[in-house]
Amino acid sequence: MSRGTILERKTIHISGKWQITIPQKYLEALGFGKEAECILQNNMILIKPVRENTSGEFSEEILADLIAQGYQGELLLQKFKEEQKKVRPAVEKMLEKATEAAKGKGEFFSYDEIFSEQE
Repeated sequence: MSRGTILERKTIHISGKWQITIPQKYLEALGFGKEAECILQNNMILIKPVRENTSGEFSEEILADLIAQGYQGELLLQKFKEEQKKVRPAVEKMLEKATEAAKGKGEFFSYDEIFSEQE
């Protein structure tokens, strides 16, 4: 079965406060937690689960840096959690800037400019 295939369709009510209730079986099937990401795309609203940092983005780099700074034990764990929470907003900001650059409205940097060694 290909992506985007409609498996089930349901009409839902929009309250006077512009709120909707998503059927529980949909939320459970997609693994929703306490947050959802809402995206306006192609005249549609896409609602998808916000994933906790389960894929370990940059985990090794964060840990290596914190250990190099001398953190250990409970303080290392605390600092690691703090730093890991910063990854998603930073990546989202980079994606926003990339989208603006693609539209010709923002500054553009090449791969080499971003990842080159600075002297």
